[in-house]
Amino acid sequence: MSNTTFSLGRRTVNRLGYGAMQLAGKGVFGPPKDPDAARAVLRTAVASGVNHIDTCDYYGPHVTNQLIREALHPYPRDLVLVTKIGARRGDDASWIPAFTPEELVQQVQDNLRNLRLDVLDVVNMRSMHGIHGPAEGSLEPQVTALAELRRKGLIRHIGLSNVTPKQVEDARKICEIVCVQNFYNIAHRSDDALIDNLARDGIAYVPFFPLGGFTPLQSSTLSDVAKRRHATPMQVALAWLLRRAPNILLIPGTSSVAHLKENLAAAELKLPDDAIKALDGIAASASAA
Repeated sequence: MSNTTFSLGRRTVNRLGYGAMQLAGKGVFGPPKDPDAARAVLRTAVASGVNHIDTCDYYGPHVTNQLIREALHPYPRDLVLVTKIGARRGDDASWIPAFTPEELVQQVQDNLRNLRLDVLDVVNMRSMHGIHGPAEGSLEPQVTALAELRRKGLIRHIGLSNVTPKQVEDARKICEIVCVQNFYNIAHRSDDALIDNLARDGIAYVPFFPLGGFTPLQSSTLSDVAKRRHATPMQVALAWLLRRAPNILLIPGTSSVAHLKENLAAAELKLPDDAIKALDGIAASASAA
C-alpha cells in the first residue's frame, strides 16, 4: 500500500476524499440553489480519482444522499460511501440528538433507501453525549445495535464520530471499528495520541473542520507558508494533515468544481521541514494561549 491510500476495513481508498455536507442548502438544510452544479461536483470528484465520499442522511435532511444517488448511481465498484447516523433535523433546521438503538436502525434504513443500496460500506455512529465535542458516556447500546445490523448484512463496517479515546477503546471490545471521525486540525491537536494509537492498529482517522477555530495570528502563519509554497491556506492545511500520519483520511467539502480541484491538488503539495516546523508552532501557540 502506498502512502496515497489507506484501508477502510476491507476497502482501500485514496487518502484525499470528498465530504458532501456542503451540497445541501444554507445551514446544511434544504436543497441547493443549483442541483445540477451539485451533481457536477460529485461527478467531477469521482472522475478525478476520489473513491471515498462522506455523506449523511441528516444533511438536508436526505438532500446529499439523494444528490449522490442521482449523480453517481449505479456506483463505481471502487467507490466507498461512508455515512453518519446519530442525529436528526428539526423543522427549524436544528440538530437534534437521535441515537437510541431504535433511531439508529431507522437511520440506517433511511440511508439505504436514499442512496439506493442494499448494504452500507461504512456507518459512523456519532456520539451525542456532547453536541459540540466529545463527552464521556456509554455507547454500548448504540454500538451493539450496529454490530447486529452488520451481522444481518446491512452494514459492512462500523466507525465512530465525536468520541473520546475511552469510547473508542470500549467500542472495540464489542466489534471491529474501522475509523474515527473527530474535530482535528493544525491548531486543535488534542487527538494526537489517539491518531498514533489508531495508526498502529491500522484504523483510519478522519478529521473534520481542517480550518476550524483559527485565531488571526494562526491564520497568518498558515497564510505565510501558503504564499511561500504558491498554494492556498486550505491546500497547506490539507497537505499538513496528509503528512501528519499515514492513517489520516481527508474529506474536504465544497459545492464548487473549481474549489474541489483546488482541494484535490493538495495531494501533490510537498511541505519542506521548515514549513512543517512553522505549522507545528501553530498548535504550540494555541496550547500556550
